[in-house]
Amino acid sequence: MQGMLDRTQAKLAARPQGFATEADRDRLSKTALKAYRRIVAQWDLTSQQAAALLGVSVSTWERLKPETAVKILSQDQMTRISALTGIYKGLHLLFADSMADRWLSLDNSGPLFDRRTPLAAMIDGGIPHMLEVRRYVDAVRGGL
Repeated sequence: MQGMLDRTQAKLAARPQGFATEADRDRLSKTALKAYRRIVAQWDLTSQQAAALLGVSVSTWERLKPETAVKILSQDQMTRISALTGIYKGLHLLFADSMADRWLSLDNSGPLFDRRTPLAAMIDGGIPHMLEVRRYVDAVRGGL
């Protein structure tokens, strides 16, 4: 019986982390929101920008903003926060100064950004564009 339990636990531990099940999202939402609040502060985002990146209305973001706010995030919202956390980390590995937090607000002539700021491009492009920006930052820093 113990061998069967060990194999079941090993299978569960080996499965990739996802956001599809409510149980996973319930377990991770508090930490994800805490991380997102910190990123919003570091990047000095407006409430409108923070809400747009998270894919919610400004009034919903205002309810989520306080540290005491608790909500099970959707799979979409968890994916957004995951991508933005990866971008944040990648930028801080790439730049050793305040440029890591300013980069998103600077005009960029690269084809991915079309002379917009990375922030504007991600707001306009949603999750697909956030994932592209994450891949771009990882590639620039040599992480691919």
